Amino acid sequence: MPDLLLELFSEEIPARMQRQAAGDLERLVTGALLERGLKFEGAVAHATPRRLALHIAGLPGRQPDVREEKKGPRVGAPDAAVQGFLKSAGLTSLDQAKIEKDPKKGEFYVAIVERAGKPTLDLLADILPGIVRAFPWPKSMRWGAASARPDALRWVRPLHSIVATFGPENEEPEIVPFEIDGIAAGNTTYGHRFLAPAAIKVRRLDDYLPALEQAKVVLDADRRKNIILHDARDLAFAQGLELIEDEGLLEEVAGLVEWPRALMGSFDESFLAIPPEVIRATIRANQKCFVLKRGDQLANKFILVSNIEAKDGGKEIVAGNERVVAARLSDAKFFWESDLKTPLEQRVPKLDSIVFHERLGTQGERVKRIEELAYELAAKVGADPARAARAAHLAKADLVSEMVGEFPELQGLMGRYYAVAQGVAPSIAAAIEEHYKPQGPGDRVPTDPVSVSVALADKIDTLAGFWAINEKPTGSKDPYALRRAALGVIRLVLENDLRLPLLYTFRLAQSRMHIHANSAQDLLGFFADRLKVYLRDKGARHDLIDAVFALEDQDDLLMIVKRVEALGQFLDSDDGKNLLAGAKRAANILRAEEKKDGEGAFDEPANIEFISEYEERALKAAIDRASDETKERVKAEDFEGAMHALAKLRAPVDAFFDKVTVNADDARLRKNRLQLLGELRAAMRRVADFSKIAG
Repeated sequence: MPDLLLELFSEEIPARMQRQAAGDLERLVTGALLERGLKFEGAVAHATPRRLALHIAGLPGRQPDVREEKKGPRVGAPDAAVQGFLKSAGLTSLDQAKIEKDPKKGEFYVAIVERAGKPTLDLLADILPGIVRAFPWPKSMRWGAASARPDALRWVRPLHSIVATFGPENEEPEIVPFEIDGIAAGNTTYGHRFLAPAAIKVRRLDDYLPALEQAKVVLDADRRKNIILHDARDLAFAQGLELIEDEGLLEEVAGLVEWPRALMGSFDESFLAIPPEVIRATIRANQKCFVLKRGDQLANKFILVSNIEAKDGGKEIVAGNERVVAARLSDAKFFWESDLKTPLEQRVPKLDSIVFHERLGTQGERVKRIEELAYELAAKVGADPARAARAAHLAKADLVSEMVGEFPELQGLMGRYYAVAQGVAPSIAAAIEEHYKPQGPGDRVPTDPVSVSVALADKIDTLAGFWAINEKPTGSKDPYALRRAALGVIRLVLENDLRLPLLYTFRLAQSRMHIHANSAQDLLGFFADRLKVYLRDKGARHDLIDAVFALEDQDDLLMIVKRVEALGQFLDSDDGKNLLAGAKRAANILRAEEKKDGEGAFDEPANIEFISEYEERALKAAIDRASDETKERVKAEDFEGAMHALAKLRAPVDAFFDKVTVNADDARLRKNRLQLLGELRAAMRRVADFSKIAG
């Protein structure tokens, strides 16, 4: 079956856009083909710094024929309706339609519409220009004389050529006939910009890949990454060093080169006096190079990735990179030594000149709030309040340092270095760095109580503040990383086994803001959603979280999780499954009858005088015992014991529904039995709202 080879060759594609662009090209083209009934065996897309390529294997030679019945108006309908039907069906007269009978609607016209499938080559010629013109680049440009036209082609950088061939494996493929702004599709591509820039004729994937390889182009981004990684490891190993691997940098560098060649450079050992993270950030950010280590210490070597094979073995390239690295490290050394001259305490007032948010004040105002909140939270986490407040006071001071101004990603870390150099207590210095953590699901969670109190205060102030001004995440948009902040609070609490009343803490945080806010309950709901995500990733059921959160005053994350765990174990047992079925049956009956009698009509306890059946008496006694025991167990935070107490209800509930008619003819009996079910519901709600549980 025929294959499609498509290549869009341009001046440049930024590394950060390549993966997404390759995925978009595959998605758009394959989606358009499937919409037209064209199935295929497989598709794969690639990107390099200069080209997007797509190969689709096993396409049919033509679109399948279509035969469908089109229902028309009833016989005797107005002429306008008949004419509209004929036009839409492609008929010239009603003689070409047939009449069918419907027992209810009578006779109506039906047209048999048959459409012959188009050749795939023609469909591709129709599809591809529109996809190229509307390609979803984050940023694009017009160029040349045509750029004056508003309808001119926009591309990430000037588009130079298009390869588009289609044909069976053993035949000469055809060129897909289309043109975009004077660029006609053909079978000509180009090799490496410097090493093999000549034109290359290609037919299909089988000769396209080796032709590019011969022209010094590795098409597959993952293969380029592997080449870089293995060559870098080998160069490091040969010098008795170890590569400090960096997946983000590796992905970026693989997007900068078509013919990767790893080389090793060095810098003066005196620069090793700078913190290693600064050296790494300097070399990474400015030269896109990898750093190396010897044992646990950073080495004065680095790996750079060239895009050419130099005749001198890369000596000039290495020398050029070494000069730039030395200059950058000299700047970093100056920043480091300059920053050390100013104590962190003296930097704090400068935070008053940095606006955090126009409605939430400056960083200086925010630091005062975090300081007060950290002091309050210290008792909850077992920290010394004075140390927690001191750490919070200094936590943001490095934001006005030279080093963090150059490398914002080092905020917190540099604060710790400066604090240690200035003799600050170790726990305070550690908290300055760790108060930003955890910044993602894979990040480390602080465990030192001082760090935990400041980290919680920082994140809760952020969340409470943005909720107070109604700046919440919407859909996929979360410009202030509030979801990440909430997940950070959840992990800090749960992984440190902390008891933290969230509603009280949110209100405490908002009370320090010059904003009238009443959003704590809404923020708690946001935490419920984030907790679902956190627990679902760990295998918990989201409906169990709903069932626990539905209870009043449930804002202690640790206790919520313990309830969810106990509830999950209980529902995995036979007693739990059967009791859940009985509880749902009771809830459904009550819901239906409350619609007639009014909400809360059966909230009063059942009257013992109207209990006549043995199964009623047994259930009443079981509910009373289970209610008392569950209350005590919950008060003692023994949720597993509370579940065992509920489990004793299984047999009497089953017997009650088996033997007793709830909606009795006698109104007093009916109400009393419904009140008994209300008692059952109330007893079970001491643990969770079982109506929220699926199953």
